[in-house]
Amino acid sequence: MTLSSRRLSCLVPRPSLSRLLAALSLGVAGLSVPLHASAQATQASAQEEPFEPQLGRHGKDVMWLPTPDALAERLMRMAGLGPQDVFVDLGAGDGRVSIAAARDFQAQALGVEFDPKMVAVSQRNAQEAGVADRTRFIEGDIFKADFSQANIVFMYLLPQLNLRLRPTLLAMAPGTRLITHQFHMGRWEPDETTLIAHRPGYLWIVPANAGGQWALSYQLGAGHGQATLDLSQTFQKLKGTVAMGELQTTLRQPRLTGDRIAFAFTDPQGHLREFTGVVTADRIRGTVTGPEDSTSFTAKRVGAAPPVGGSEPPSQEELDAAAASLGSE
Repeated sequence: MTLSSRRLSCLVPRPSLSRLLAALSLGVAGLSVPLHASAQATQASAQEEPFEPQLGRHGKDVMWLPTPDALAERLMRMAGLGPQDVFVDLGAGDGRVSIAAARDFQAQALGVEFDPKMVAVSQRNAQEAGVADRTRFIEGDIFKADFSQANIVFMYLLPQLNLRLRPTLLAMAPGTRLITHQFHMGRWEPDETTLIAHRPGYLWIVPANAGGQWALSYQLGAGHGQATLDLSQTFQKLKGTVAMGELQTTLRQPRLTGDRIAFAFTDPQGHLREFTGVVTADRIRGTVTGPEDSTSFTAKRVGAAPPVGGSEPPSQEELDAAAASLGSE
């Protein structure tokens, strides 16, 4: 006999006790039907309600924590986003950044998201925002998805994931703008850094491949200037020399921004020659300015283009350092 039954036996005569326990059993059994029915109704109601993501929802590689609207807008302005651009958000979450790109900047926007429930949320949000015709959300793995058509890429990923994506990003068309919230890309230094409410954001511009040897030709008064240009490149950073006959000199402040190149050197006559041009696969064409006037120049690639320094996959050491940096960011 249980403790409750012993207590009841002290208060209730034994013949009445059996009748009381039977009555209690009937009462509990009678309650079980409406409670079960209520649980079924609650479950059915929950199934009918649309899925609403919660902060910190875990995905394949990261948890969902959205970028603040003010920082997302600032990054899009840094990237020069406009109606002519194709914008992609890698790890799109609820789609808010892609939706803002389409709504506020009239860009075509693509969101890549591994979680099918979040893809459905993004599609619903885009419909409600009136930009379903300018946005597309796909379920996919950011390391396998084809986003090569984009010229602006947004990411809020862990630094080691940024590093794994780095070779793919560096191989995109020169001039492609990459913007990230919070996390860097290791040895690839950003072209611009911003800060809003203590939250950092970064911009990179994918450089052309300008490394290697070039045969440089430009107008020099009534004649022509001829030189051999030798450039080495790591990410967007350049250094190099120019040889004119037996004379060799270093370049002054060589710069590469997308496919735009600039450099200067002192010619054999002691004149500073400043060059600005556009890099294509095997040509650099632009303008050279000297003490007399400005004229055109051409440089033709000699031999094959070497790989851009930094375009190889990150080392394990760099990946480990990126993971360790999480504690300080």
